[in-house]
Amino acid sequence: MDVRPAGTLWVAMQLFIRSISMPGLTAPGAVASSVVWRRVLTKSTWLWPPSVPFYASLLLLCAITATANALQQTAERGASSSSLPDAPQPQSGQQNSAEQTPTAEGSASVSGLVLDASGAAVPGAQISVTHRDGTQLRTLLSGGNGEFAFTQLPAGSYLLIVNAKGFAPFTSAEFLVTAQQSYELPKISLSVAIADTEVTVRPTDVIAAEQIKAEEKQRFIGVIPNFYISYVHDPAPMTTKQKFSLASHDTFDPVSLIGVGLAAGIEQANNTYAGYGQGAAGYGKRFAAKFGDGRTSDFLSHAVFPSLFHQDPRYFYQGTGSVKSRMLHAASFAIITRSDSGKPMPNYSYFLGDIGSGALSNLYYPHADRGIGLVFTNAAIGIAGKAGGTIIREFFSKRITTNVPGDGKP
Repeated sequence: MDVRPAGTLWVAMQLFIRSISMPGLTAPGAVASSVVWRRVLTKSTWLWPPSVPFYASLLLLCAITATANALQQTAERGASSSSLPDAPQPQSGQQNSAEQTPTAEGSASVSGLVLDASGAAVPGAQISVTHRDGTQLRTLLSGGNGEFAFTQLPAGSYLLIVNAKGFAPFTSAEFLVTAQQSYELPKISLSVAIADTEVTVRPTDVIAAEQIKAEEKQRFIGVIPNFYISYVHDPAPMTTKQKFSLASHDTFDPVSLIGVGLAAGIEQANNTYAGYGQGAAGYGKRFAAKFGDGRTSDFLSHAVFPSLFHQDPRYFYQGTGSVKSRMLHAASFAIITRSDSGKPMPNYSYFLGDIGSGALSNLYYPHADRGIGLVFTNAAIGIAGKAGGTIIREFFSKRITTNVPGDGKP
């Protein structure tokens, strides 16, 4: 038969045992301790009568047990809070911001139209978006309507450079785009590129020298000199030195001497200027007279007087127009010529040259043939010969002349 503490003491002990064994408040160790004490109290308390030491020990045990339970619960709450997954940390906000930065920086766009000065679209223009320092970021070509669009650009300051064939390069003013902004540029108007023309300026005497060199290659049927005709409509003016050089080249050409010999032979056969006589001596005098006539006429009319009057001694081939206009142009050359500046003026050089040559001929022609008549006769023959020669040059010479450099009057 069990003897248990009675009255108030027994009730207090039962409440204590229940309190320390309530679920969620005790650890497994504490529950085991309570079971042990319950058994002890149940089976052996009859041996100890209730006393003050008994109650003091009981109170001390209660205090120790409560303190242990409180410490164990604090440790369990600390472990539970530290083991929570994905718990917010102080640096988590910074980490999320850093992850979103690339998306924000690559969300801007720039678009626009490329037009010409008239407002028409310019397709196929090369458009480059660059940083302020000139670093090229991206390049594309404008569409069929001149449109273009750059997407996914980082926020920042940019310049736009446009290049299109036939147009001057275009560089926009610096503009700023922010994240997620759709920036539309004002319409880009391209101006037509200015053609770069390189002009080489050379002295006119150098150009004239080249033209004269080409003229000295001109020959009828590849043999007879045809130096005093310019197939270039507007040649460079000749210098005095060039005028004398061309006259010497023409009058002392071997073919010219052959012509002098033929003319002297014809006069010999016709007994022209009978005072020269016949035979070799007569032929020699006639050859010398014809040679003198030709050389003095050439130098006076092609070099001396053209230099004094600043006239061009060459005939300028027309080549176009009606037969009448070309005939008048050729026949008038004996009395109308061109100055070194390109203006028409009376042909003093030919007239005075022929008169001067006729006057000099009185020095070596037979006495019976000398006089004023000889002067004007030789002058008339010279002028008529030049007029006839220019008509032949205008209508026939080009077809049979070698090394023709130009096509005459445009």
